[in-house]
Amino acid sequence: MAARIEDYALIGDCQTAALVGRDGSIDWLCWPRFDSPACFAALLGGPEHGHWKIAPRGAFRVRRAYRPDTLILETQFETAEGAVTLIDFMPVRGWHSDLVRMVVGRRGRVAMEMEGVLRFDYGAAVPWITYAPDGLGLRAIVGPDMVLLRSPVRLENRNRATCASFEVEEGEVLPFVLSYGPSHLEMALELDPQGALAETERFWREWIRRCVDCAAWGAPVRRSLITLKALTYAPTGGIVAAPTTSLPEKIGGVRNWDYRYCWLRDATLTLLSFMDAGYLEEAKAWREWLVRAVAGSPQQIQIMYGVAGERRLSEWELDWLPGYEGSQPVRCGNAAAGQLQLDVFGEVLDALYQACKAGLARHDAAWDMQRAMLGYLEHAWIQPDEGIWEVRGPPRHFTHSKVMCWVAFDRAVKMVENEGLEGPVERWRALRERIHQDVCARGYSEKRGCFVQSYGSEELDASLLLIPLVGFLPADDPRVLRTVEAIQRELTVDGLVQRYLTHESVDGLPAGEGVFLACSFWLADNLCLQGRRPEARALFERLLRLANDVGLLSEEYDPSAQRFLGNFPQAFSHIALVNTALNLAGGAKPAEQRAEHKAA
Repeated sequence: MAARIEDYALIGDCQTAALVGRDGSIDWLCWPRFDSPACFAALLGGPEHGHWKIAPRGAFRVRRAYRPDTLILETQFETAEGAVTLIDFMPVRGWHSDLVRMVVGRRGRVAMEMEGVLRFDYGAAVPWITYAPDGLGLRAIVGPDMVLLRSPVRLENRNRATCASFEVEEGEVLPFVLSYGPSHLEMALELDPQGALAETERFWREWIRRCVDCAAWGAPVRRSLITLKALTYAPTGGIVAAPTTSLPEKIGGVRNWDYRYCWLRDATLTLLSFMDAGYLEEAKAWREWLVRAVAGSPQQIQIMYGVAGERRLSEWELDWLPGYEGSQPVRCGNAAAGQLQLDVFGEVLDALYQACKAGLARHDAAWDMQRAMLGYLEHAWIQPDEGIWEVRGPPRHFTHSKVMCWVAFDRAVKMVENEGLEGPVERWRALRERIHQDVCARGYSEKRGCFVQSYGSEELDASLLLIPLVGFLPADDPRVLRTVEAIQRELTVDGLVQRYLTHESVDGLPAGEGVFLACSFWLADNLCLQGRRPEARALFERLLRLANDVGLLSEEYDPSAQRFLGNFPQAFSHIALVNTALNLAGGAKPAEQRAEHKAA
């Protein structure tokens, strides 16, 4: 069985990523891209579905950490006989992708075991394994995929697994290099592990050096930014929501989704977190990906795309995998890509407005595209949709979706007024006012005294916390204050925020999930805008304490079981962390930038 989600750490090369357990087992890796079929899939099954473990033989104690300001993981194993460090990293991609593991003797003499089980196509395909042509490693091939494992340690094939038993003594370094490439090509020259380690360390430290100072929270902000960089597909600038699929929102449940794609919904917050933290090049690359991905007919805009902008993300089930702790089905692809989610229009318009406002070079082709989107939205905003949470129940007139339609026209008006672009501004102003009145009349419940999830509903929804954060109403508006109070009263579990009360009538799925971590950061942002800084700071610091031992956050958290849920690590959680830290610290404040209202 796979480890608890919080027991994993991330390594990656800015095109794919692997999850490494505290026990020294790599249980998840998709090659060559984030969304490629996994060759290690034990995360969603068992060791027989693919893993690579290096650990001491017998009992051991473990502690681990990233090398400061890098994505190089160091796991310290202590045994009765001595101590060993396992260094795991992926050099930033060259001609092919490498995963390097280095066993370093620290004290005494320690007996070690290695077992590698390569299973391509999510654990379904057993490769043909032979010795490499030069006799210095093993080569595994299935169809188009080839992996080469090299090490000075003697490697053996046992029962369709690659194994090694060896000892390491103080001062000794034994490397293992796993390299991926197309099976019809020769693998490039052998990697120098020590040189690759030095270059990888230099890359990450030079990259993070640009980060702005963030008061008392510099370490978690830097770790979050490194995580976001690791989730960036370097060739295009797209950022995946997570490197995993089907980690459950409820253990044993069916809320298991594929997050290895790029959501438009993350656009504005991603842009602001990068820009405000000092990463204008990354912000520009994200904007360029966004413009390319949504190019085409506005009627065909999707809520998510592949890392290179692919549109076909057909969903299917991997029925040979038992799922994480029996959570089925295991899904590949995401059918939500075909849903109507009106809020994404507001996200795209807002992201491009914020980029322009911050001084990124204007993109004239993007403005033509935005005008086409607005033309479509003039008629589409009155339709019901599936909303921010991508419900699989009946479409509704979700309040958040309508608010984001207002955002689309509000930002369009401001692009004309403040940036000198051309457009039918009077018509847009009229639509902006009409949508505002519609939301205040139909998305607000006089009976409850607060905004509600959808028109005609009495349900609450954490997405309502975004109303003041996008500038729809000020944070001190009585309707907003009562909405925040209602969410704190009815949607929190042990002070942490649920998305909504799950039941089949809302989302067409069995009830039950954890608290959604990004929503708790949004609550902290609201408290900050209301001038309740001590409460905001206390909530933020509590959320920081939920991060695992290497500073990573999942999508959701179970307060009762005190464990992570959902795909991991989750970009949205780390984006929210960065923005809330900036809101609480000096300098740029994303909530004020976006809402264009000062905190109380």
